Amino acid sequence: MPVRSADHIFQQAIAALNARQLADAERLFRRVLKSQPRHAGALNLLTIVLMNGGRFSEAETFIARAVALSGASDVSHYNYGLILKQLNRPADALRQFNQAAAINPTVSETFNNRGAVFNALGQYENAISDFDRAIALDPQSAAALCNRGKSLAKTKRYDEALASYDEALAREPGLIEAWLGRGNALTDRKHYDEALAAYDAVLGKRADLAEAWVGRGNVFYSLKRYDEALAAYDKAVAIAPALSEAWLGRGNVLTCLYSIPDSLSAYDKALVLAPELTAAWVACGNVFLRLKQHDKALASYDKALALNENLAKAWFGRGCVLTARGRHGEAFAAFDKAFALDAESIGLQDARLHSKMRICDWAGLTQDIDRQIMSVRDEKTSNPFPLLAIPTSPEDQLTAARSWVSTNFPQRQTVRGKIADRRHDRIHVGYVSADFHHHATAMLAAGMFECHDRSRFVVTAISIGPADASEMRRRLERSFDRFVDASVLSDAALLSLIEDAEIDILVDLKGFTEDERTRIFVSRAAPIQVSYLGYPATMGADFIDYLICDRVIIPESSRQHFSEKLVYLPHSYQVNDSRREISDRRITRLDCDLPATGFVFCCFNKSYKINPEIFDCWMGLLGQVDGAVLWLLDDNPTATANLRTEAAARGVDATRLVFAKQLPIADHLARHQLADLFLDTLPCNAHTTASDALWSGVPVLTQIGETFAGRVAASLLIAVGLPEL
Repeated sequence: MPVRSADHIFQQAIAALNARQLADAERLFRRVLKSQPRHAGALNLLTIVLMNGGRFSEAETFIARAVALSGASDVSHYNYGLILKQLNRPADALRQFNQAAAINPTVSETFNNRGAVFNALGQYENAISDFDRAIALDPQSAAALCNRGKSLAKTKRYDEALASYDEALAREPGLIEAWLGRGNALTDRKHYDEALAAYDAVLGKRADLAEAWVGRGNVFYSLKRYDEALAAYDKAVAIAPALSEAWLGRGNVLTCLYSIPDSLSAYDKALVLAPELTAAWVACGNVFLRLKQHDKALASYDKALALNENLAKAWFGRGCVLTARGRHGEAFAAFDKAFALDAESIGLQDARLHSKMRICDWAGLTQDIDRQIMSVRDEKTSNPFPLLAIPTSPEDQLTAARSWVSTNFPQRQTVRGKIADRRHDRIHVGYVSADFHHHATAMLAAGMFECHDRSRFVVTAISIGPADASEMRRRLERSFDRFVDASVLSDAALLSLIEDAEIDILVDLKGFTEDERTRIFVSRAAPIQVSYLGYPATMGADFIDYLICDRVIIPESSRQHFSEKLVYLPHSYQVNDSRREISDRRITRLDCDLPATGFVFCCFNKSYKINPEIFDCWMGLLGQVDGAVLWLLDDNPTATANLRTEAAARGVDATRLVFAKQLPIADHLARHQLADLFLDTLPCNAHTTASDALWSGVPVLTQIGETFAGRVAASLLIAVGLPEL
């Protein structure tokens, strides 16, 4: 084609482009390039046509040729950067924007888009610097101000982010991205009413914007208003099925509602759409951890960390898996890493402290405990369970429980519909536990379940934990009128089951311990709800009506520190099974690595209950009793090594600490008889372990504490007529 003819067609193509006749423009630019493949103008403008049509992969072919021909054109590099940005190749896009900025440093949009690429690469300070340059070049750039707000929010500078969004909206009041960003920042700051107002402003302009529905879902999820959250996420999914964040949010709600298969399905959809969505990998890990599928949980957390090694939630999850596997030294290292990344997280503070105590690492322990107690007294949400093993007061424990309930279970329901219509001759009692298997709670309570007067009571077990093949599990299944394996039921299904069973009194044997299903009680599954045995403290909740106790563990002077009505049993609150078997196997000192002679002090409490003050006392006893040894539970190798080191530091030969390996319970009870005296811990006493010792004929020496958890051994000793101990 002659040059003059090609120029004429090129001008026609430009006219078609200006008239938004994109199909004609594309056809004409291609005719020019067919005859003149090195026509830079046609290459650049055909690129724009293809970009307008969203055909970025095709556009890249032509812009690459244009840049090769005219590398000095900042516009070509800029357009190449835009295309690569759309193709989700931020590192390649950055190189093109760098070239464009070097050639012409006066174009605001170059810095705005390069800043957006820095955002995508997680280089937020570089992004903020670029947005500042873009705004300096064009103070009216609402887009740059909006993008700057996103970067500031990513660095948790929320006040500055909101100011940047407000400036953007002052210049362009209808800028949806700024309203959306404002809502996201307000959600992160927990200003939920304002966040909802921002999302509503977006939806008032574009009701079909899925991201705004996700934002609303995130607010409701944070407020624990799960029905509304699920509705919002479902709306987002219906509008934009390819929006990974909507599937992630949906999965998170379903996890909280214990609808596990559906939640995993939602996470799978999110990860198919966005394989690098770290929050979805962490969420999968959390579900697998709950299901006790530890290999899958660890793989999920490790995938998240491969994508972002500074992800505190993934390190936290990893620590939880390693704890469940008994790898406590590694678990503490993971919690410590998480805490270093997010020291403001009270949940991480809880987990790290408890893990540190589990391995008897006492370096800086006083400061860690003081920080935890101050968090409680400042009414920051803190998991109440780890507090039982540190020197907190009954008042502290009530404060922590109320804060935990207020934050995690804010929604209340009144007595459910059918309850008022019940008419039956016998009282229906339901026991909810995850420990209906070979577990300390079951070992204490098995006989109690069998002793209910069936002429007056119908007794149901609601098992929310794993089964095992133990004789204890089989015995428990025979002990109830009805034994229900509810371990995989959603909250809704579990509530329906309890309602259909017409349970009058529902007993929680878990409290705030592992595998609890507290939300069932929040929803007022039964007209009377009771806390017993599994959690030695108040739950601080208006949905738990009664706490079964005795006057030793909760004296009259402590009543005001319990939210529940107290039901006092006449002796010890702690039930014991009269059928507990002690092995007739002859176990010798040699079998247990104990010396042939000498006094044997023992304590088979978990290692987290041992603290420096108690250990000082024990080492003092060894110093005064020649030939005596201290026999402890071999809870985990790291704790064992640390305790031996601590003994040596106190001038005691570390070989005088003997560690007992795990044995079947009947054999464990039998070997107690090699001990002379059980030494208790404080502030958290021996509970089941004290019963084990007394049942085996070993005297227990305790010190009565200030809290429920620190008075259990005293309760048992007084009940068996040994108050002097």
